[in-house]
Amino acid sequence: MAEHPLSLLLLIPILLVGVLLPCGDSKFIAYNTSHGVVPGKLNVHLVPHSHDDVGWLKTIDQYYVGSNNSIQGACVQNVLDSLVPALLSNPDRKFIFVEQAFFQRWWRDQSEIIKGLVRKFISSGNGGMCMHDEATSHYIDMIDQTTLGHRFIKNEFNVTPRVGWQIDPFGHSSVQAYLLGAEVGFDSIFFGRIDYQDREKRKDEKSLEVIWQGSRTFGSSSQIFAGAFPENYEPPPGGFYYEVNDVNNNSPVVQDDMELFDYNVPERVNAFVDAAIAQANITRTNHVMWTMGTDFKYQYANSWFQQMDKLIHYVNLDGRVNALYSTPSIYTDAKHAASKSWPLKTDDYFPYADRINAYWTGYFTSRPGLKGYVRIMSGYYLAARQLEFFKGRNESGPTTDFLADALAIVQHHDAVTGTEKQHVADDYAKRLSIGYKEAEKVVAASISCIAGSDCGSPVTKFEQCPLLNISYCPPSEIDLSHGKNLVVVVYNSLGWKREDVVRIPVLSENVFVRDSHGKEIESQILPLANASVVIRNYYVTAYLGKIPTVTPKYWLAFSATVPPLGFSTYIISKANRKASTSMQTLLKATGSATDTIVVGPGHLKLIYSENGGKLIGYINTRSSINASMEHSYKYYTGNDGSADTIVIPQASGAYVFRPNGTYLIKSEEQGAFTVLRGPILHEVHQRINSWISQITRVYKGKEHAEVEFTIGPIPIDDGQGKEVVAEITTAMKSNKTFYTDSSGRDFIERIRDYRKDWHLEVNQPVAGNYYPLNLGIYMKDEMTELSVLVDRAVGGSSIVDGQLELMLHRRLVHDDSRGVAEALNEMVCAFDNCTGLTVRGKFYLRVDPLGEGAKWRRSFGQEIYSPFLLAFTEQDGKEWRSSHVSTFSGMDPSYSLPHNVAIITLQELEEGKVLLRLAHLYEVGEDKELSVMASVELKKLFPKKKISSAEEMSLSANQGRAEMEKKRLVWKAEGSPEGANNNNKAARGRTVDPAKLVVELGPMEIRTFLINFI
Repeated sequence: MAEHPLSLLLLIPILLVGVLLPCGDSKFIAYNTSHGVVPGKLNVHLVPHSHDDVGWLKTIDQYYVGSNNSIQGACVQNVLDSLVPALLSNPDRKFIFVEQAFFQRWWRDQSEIIKGLVRKFISSGNGGMCMHDEATSHYIDMIDQTTLGHRFIKNEFNVTPRVGWQIDPFGHSSVQAYLLGAEVGFDSIFFGRIDYQDREKRKDEKSLEVIWQGSRTFGSSSQIFAGAFPENYEPPPGGFYYEVNDVNNNSPVVQDDMELFDYNVPERVNAFVDAAIAQANITRTNHVMWTMGTDFKYQYANSWFQQMDKLIHYVNLDGRVNALYSTPSIYTDAKHAASKSWPLKTDDYFPYADRINAYWTGYFTSRPGLKGYVRIMSGYYLAARQLEFFKGRNESGPTTDFLADALAIVQHHDAVTGTEKQHVADDYAKRLSIGYKEAEKVVAASISCIAGSDCGSPVTKFEQCPLLNISYCPPSEIDLSHGKNLVVVVYNSLGWKREDVVRIPVLSENVFVRDSHGKEIESQILPLANASVVIRNYYVTAYLGKIPTVTPKYWLAFSATVPPLGFSTYIISKANRKASTSMQTLLKATGSATDTIVVGPGHLKLIYSENGGKLIGYINTRSSINASMEHSYKYYTGNDGSADTIVIPQASGAYVFRPNGTYLIKSEEQGAFTVLRGPILHEVHQRINSWISQITRVYKGKEHAEVEFTIGPIPIDDGQGKEVVAEITTAMKSNKTFYTDSSGRDFIERIRDYRKDWHLEVNQPVAGNYYPLNLGIYMKDEMTELSVLVDRAVGGSSIVDGQLELMLHRRLVHDDSRGVAEALNEMVCAFDNCTGLTVRGKFYLRVDPLGEGAKWRRSFGQEIYSPFLLAFTEQDGKEWRSSHVSTFSGMDPSYSLPHNVAIITLQELEEGKVLLRLAHLYEVGEDKELSVMASVELKKLFPKKKISSAEEMSLSANQGRAEMEKKRLVWKAEGSPEGANNNNKAARGRTVDPAKLVVELGPMEIRTFLINFI
């Protein structure tokens, strides 16, 4: 197709004269809206849409039914109700609707007549349950929520979406791009938010639309056409906004009745042409997209479509440009048909700033309690589906579906991000809790069935401990006298054998532990700190509405060894003697700077100075690492924007991180720290100040340090918001370079004060260098690597060479003017008292020789995501092993998955098929031993079942993989004249032989299968 000479349009202004109404007595006008793409003209693709947040200022249900309108007048039910007659009245009209969480609510309430009508105009779309976030959502959660929506669309409409519509997330992940491209089969993705400096440069260079190759491993085979809008996702400037009764609507309607005043057809057509040409001059090819809609619009859909009908009719009569109803799919096909080469994009779109001093990097950490809850529930959901499969799905319930729905909704870009109002955050947490309670029943019934063949109405009742992180576990806090035993079933959702330390609160130190074979194993007793008891009692009361009836005094720790996809059973009994008690040492400042304390029962030794109790060294005797290291806390005060006089005032808030000074937090009790030593682990307890404490753990069989922090309530009585950071300092020469994960999967190189795609004007040297972490962050020099892994989404950076920092908690006193109209000031109430939120979490650190850190980051990162699942029951008298299965593996007992492959989905679907996803964990070249082709034997993965078929599917399991590959468009990237796929393709596993049933996976490959069993 020849490119339209857009430059000529600027030189030949044409005024539309008022002769467009046909003469005659009838005033009825049959508007012609049937135009498609016209070669040789500038084609303006009008894409009607309503961006409907599944929770933000109101809860998802309030948004759907239109309640609580004092906050925001929005009713998604009205949007969908009004769309049906509007679309039926004109078959040329089109509309894009994304959020399946709303659509499925609406669909359930429709008559068969309405459903039959709607089925006729469903053709394509984004299709996820929500428009998920791309910074704080883990890639497994992204996959799960997209699959939930895509399978519904496939089942109801036999449609496979092929375009991503991520118009509102606050920055964009490269992993999201290639997962939705190479793995789901999308041809394009469109979004509204990129950095303001990046946007201006791309406008000048006509590079808003690119070929995005988001994977270093897959390179050109990971391509997707990606388009950033010129100005967010609203109609273009010039008055093309048509929501009725909107007080902010100043757009003139198209008044085409010449017998009435204010006839304005010529003016509106000229405005349309001017806006079209302006956009064409920053866009390649003769196609531009207009996003006709914004948040919660089309409450009365005809108000938009009536005006667009007129615009299309009169603009096309004018003839200078061609206007048409369109969709992102039609637009994508038109761009592809132009056979042009496009700029190449290989990294991501983080961090995002919408103007000077306004980096949206605060939400990487906002609401850390909710972020932690989401991550815990995500790992639990993965394990619960596995157990549901082993027992067999019960269609009458309970099922894991409630938790699936809650987790899908909370991936929304104003949910897990922490950028919603407080009552909405509470609603998300409530949904997760309800989903957990239902899944908890599935887990308990499944374990009871597997362990005791008690699969009907379970006699053995297993309990679990969702509040174990605050030392609350009623099933383990029982009196073990009179022959009673505590049975602990430890489930491992990983595909390889795993050994890890289990810690549970107990009432007595006179206990011992036996393993699955009845053999007594080593255990260790640690005291439960008084501060933990206070937090436990307060938060149990706040969350459960009851005060704990007993208070445990100790933690019991023991090492559990568990087979892949299986469980081991441990029996805890009363002893006539004390278990191995941790030796406790309370240390005070000695005044000598040379005295040190060595902590660690295994290869790893942490060195502390007795003078101040500071960490000063890290030694690994196995790898010969001997590094200086310090760990400290600091906080940034939140800027209130009051000093901004030349630019728009900008405060630090839920979205935006804008510091106004940095303050090191010094210990209020200099040098006071407690060391606990035992055969399994050592602990260092430190009270940093009245609102920060931490416990550092070093385990005998591990070569990393675990830091458990407790932060809060952050004081704000001085009127200053605070953003609390943990800082790890070394002598490494990192040369401004560090690496952060992308959505928990690939790692991306970051260089301080630098952007690959444009020359960065640095106006926020801290906030502008923050990046989202879901897995972790690392840096390296010529000799070593320092890696820090996290247990939830947080923000992180390296602001100084040799130093890494994590933002762990935020409490602010100002709103950042992005719509929430509420300061990020989380409160928790109990005992007629409300205090700021206290957050407890963990991060993990390790130093390795250069090139050896990936093995720990990948394997242990998977263990963080999928911790042991613990289930408890009591046993009276008789031997557990005589009546129950004490150890179980769903796999062949002689088999284990390779350590570079994880099972990220094992789920029985409603129709009896089984959904299996296998993910290679390593990038190409990341590890010399594990960045290689791996294989999984399905026959050994399912030894007790006979596989009749294993069909490979797209990532969202809504179409066959081979079919998907055939349909995908091939794009040309600049510098790649023969097409974007002309490079050497990354190694991928071969087609599965139906007789051998061996699945091969190349580095970073994810393969999805629908399996049928005989």
